[in-house]
Amino acid sequence: MVSRLAKTTPERIVFSNKLLQFINFKQAMRSRKLSVDNRRGQLRREEIVAVIRPFSALRPPGDRAGEVASVPYDVINTEEARALAANNPLSFLHVSRPEIDLPDATDLHSDPVYRKAFENFEKLIKDCPLLTEEAPSIYLYRLIMGDHEQIGVVACCSIDEYDQDLIRKHERTRRDKEDDRTRHMLVLRAQTGPVFLTYRSSREIDTMMMETTMANAIFDFTAADSIEHTIWRVPDPVRFVHAFREIPFLYIADGHHRAASAARARAELKEQSFGHTGDEEYNFFLAVIFPDDQVQILAYNRAVRDLNGLSTGEFFEGLKKSFDVKEDGVDTPKRRGQFGMYLEGRWHTLSLRADAAPPQGTVTSLDVSILQDRVLAPILGINDVRTDKRIDFVGGMRGSKELKRLVDEGKAAVAFSLYPTMMQDLLSVSDAGEIMPPKSTWFEPKLRDGLLIHRI
Repeated sequence: MVSRLAKTTPERIVFSNKLLQFINFKQAMRSRKLSVDNRRGQLRREEIVAVIRPFSALRPPGDRAGEVASVPYDVINTEEARALAANNPLSFLHVSRPEIDLPDATDLHSDPVYRKAFENFEKLIKDCPLLTEEAPSIYLYRLIMGDHEQIGVVACCSIDEYDQDLIRKHERTRRDKEDDRTRHMLVLRAQTGPVFLTYRSSREIDTMMMETTMANAIFDFTAADSIEHTIWRVPDPVRFVHAFREIPFLYIADGHHRAASAARARAELKEQSFGHTGDEEYNFFLAVIFPDDQVQILAYNRAVRDLNGLSTGEFFEGLKKSFDVKEDGVDTPKRRGQFGMYLEGRWHTLSLRADAAPPQGTVTSLDVSILQDRVLAPILGINDVRTDKRIDFVGGMRGSKELKRLVDEGKAAVAFSLYPTMMQDLLSVSDAGEIMPPKSTWFEPKLRDGLLIHRI
């Protein structure tokens, strides 16, 4: 006769006693009692660990995942969202961009929009239907785009660590964008799209991920943009919890506004809570955590609508103060310190001159900073790229072809292609507690919303 224990799966063994998870989490949090001096990052090494936590995901069934999954809410506008969700009532865009189901003139931040988000969320839960995992789990998420492949760990991360800068940042956030996602989370009582985190790669975690991917996936589909998405449930999540305790810092790669909004939602829910313990789900935010050596950063290019009142000759004279300008240049830079420039139907190559006092700082030496400090601000009069309506940004795979189209169609006067920011740049800036210029990094492929939802 087979014993009852012999029939028990590894996942049931791990979670048969919910107290085990709670104890593991509390032990990890106790190890985070930090003594911080007045300078950023002066922490005792033995007290610095990354806390990740399993969660009971709300998710679609495997055969509906491709219909539900949607691109992140903030990489498309309303018109694009409406087109993508057309004839697909299960698209998560009905939840993340609910204005697509309201009249065109609707204010995107009005009460009806958030009410519609809630209605659409409840409808999706019923009609799909969305399922809630019985046991808290950790997942692996693999993205394949062409020859590029990356695998990350899906878990919840500590908002306390975010607040203490142990989850490090490289971007400032905008209050209006925070307001929107904070309200969205509070109305739904859920985090529906993950924050994209990275960490310095670990051989132990790499090995554990490879072992997990030998099993059957719960999701495996190819989206309309030809990107393949595969998700596995980890059978023994405690192994990953322990392994991440050897990781000193996590870094936000993409999703600063999601993380900031989760922190603001936590503050509000904590205020409303009776008997707050710190273990409530709202104390954690949904994330996919990728090793730094797998993350792909593409260029974030610029297009400017006019030459700031300058003639073409005057514009070139300004450029030559800092750059060697080569006519009939390439459309894509081959190295740092080099820029492609498309003007009047021709590509030029700009190379920072040897006598142009190359910048030395962590941030000022970035190519996006060089272009801003040597061209956009002093010559083209664009001092704040966050607010100036004369500049547009072209990220990712659209690349130089989109820049050429904008200029050729008269939508821009000049366009610049940049060499991509390197992952080491992001880590160095984050470790220094500094901030990158806006629109410095474009991560691709993009994660999908609606596949694994964290209810708070």
